Amino acid sequence: MPGGFKNKPKILRGAFVEYGLSLPPLIVPFQFNPVQLTRNRNISYTAPNDVVPTQEGESEDSRQRRSTRSQTSLRQFHQGPFPDQDDLIAIRDQQRVSVQEESMSFEIRLDATDKLNDGDAITEQFGIAPQLATLELMTYPKEESLLGELLSMLSSSGFSFTRGDNPPMILFIWGRKKIMPVNINSMNITETEFSTDLNPIRATVSVSLTVIEGKNTPYTYTKAMKEVMSVLNIANLVNITDVVIPG
Repeated sequence: MPGGFKNKPKILRGAFVEYGLSLPPLIVPFQFNPVQLTRNRNISYTAPNDVVPTQEGESEDSRQRRSTRSQTSLRQFHQGPFPDQDDLIAIRDQQRVSVQEESMSFEIRLDATDKLNDGDAITEQFGIAPQLATLELMTYPKEESLLGELLSMLSSSGFSFTRGDNPPMILFIWGRKKIMPVNINSMNITETEFSTDLNPIRATVSVSLTVIEGKNTPYTYTKAMKEVMSVLNIANLVNITDVVIPG
């Protein structure tokens, strides 16, 4: 049967897509989805500044000065003695928390073999150089775009195609539930095979990203989908009877 099973599910591809209208547009669908995606969020906790108890006969100003000189460690805060020290909810509310934005890292593999076998003219001429060039341009300020500058000079309307002295805003699209604006922190390209013209035909691109969290539409959508998934997890409440919880 041509094309295999007709009911074979279509596998969605991840992609990097530049946010907003620009020329040239920067779009790279992943040829092969990463086999592993590492996500990380750092959370740090410290004791509140006002947990240093007042010593006998000490003024409040003196206590505050002593507090700034010797910050109570988180362990000391947990051990007390401080008000409501036996109340875990009070501890949760009093300790200071710093939540960092989510970071991600993964590898993108590019291989020209299939398109070379299919006789693709661009691939035969340039290999995977167009995809690599687009990925690299995602880390350059748009203001440095030579093509954008040329288009701006040719434009009779005076519209500038090279706005922004920062790298472009990139959306990391990973299926229907994750569309995240990201900063590209690092990009490491390893080219492993080349054509006779020294065009790369195989490469691995390691990227590190930071998610731009806030009220922007893509992140709000992704966060809403995450909360929907969490609601579906309520189905696991039936298994709570198998967990030993001290009374």
